[in-house]
Amino acid sequence: MGKWSHEEGQVVLKRNGKEVYLLETRMAVFMDEAGGCGYTISTVVELNVGGEFYTTTVGTLRKCPGSMLAEMFSSSVKACTDAEGRFFIDRSGTYFRPILDYLRSGQLPTQHIPEVYREAQFYEIKPLVKLLEDMPQIFGEQVARKQFLLRVPGYNENLELLVRLARAEAVAARESRVLVCVVRTEEEEARCTEPLRALEADKKSVVKFGPWKAAPDTTDLLHCVKMDIEAQGYKVFFQHYSEKTFWVKISHCFYKFTFTWW
Repeated sequence: MGKWSHEEGQVVLKRNGKEVYLLETRMAVFMDEAGGCGYTISTVVELNVGGEFYTTTVGTLRKCPGSMLAEMFSSSVKACTDAEGRFFIDRSGTYFRPILDYLRSGQLPTQHIPEVYREAQFYEIKPLVKLLEDMPQIFGEQVARKQFLLRVPGYNENLELLVRLARAEAVAARESRVLVCVVRTEEEEARCTEPLRALEADKKSVVKFGPWKAAPDTTDLLHCVKMDIEAQGYKVFFQHYSEKTFWVKISHCFYKFTFTWW
């Protein structure tokens, strides 16, 4: 068996006369001769998470085996500490409290679900991730909306192009307008071929979405585009583009997205 030896500012395990550095902290982890973790002396641990301070125990932080926190407080890797000796985690501290509440008592958050979900993924707390994925806010986003968008070819690339075109038109302007063509089926895509060529001849840029094979319709796709643009901080709205009167049969495929800058 190894024996504990305490020195100021750190915990040292003496094994066969050799000192093995563990962690600069106010906690101690007992390790057997094989080097595996046996049990934890759950002393108080102070954390600095992105500038916000928390006090808990090693037992709480190690409650979820396999998580980043459990590994952090179980391994012999030197941890980062601040000037006061608190463990430092370079992550937003705002949503760490719900993480800590779950580890302490199994309590689930009732607010800021998407943000806590991202933190749970970062800390690799798989039981919490799964529970949050069953909540309506995450279920609707991950299972319904994102799965639909995965069936829209090139969705993310077209979204980036749409924003890039709007920004290019923003010089000395209060608003930018970008044309969008949404084709749900291959038949609609074929009918839009000539209008798209005409717009190109007029030097008008058009971002085309679709076709796709999924239940949501054109309006659903448009709202997804608007939602994802607004999530980036832009102010945007869309409306039908019907300046060409001979496009009556395919007018439902063309829209104008307007970005407001000031």
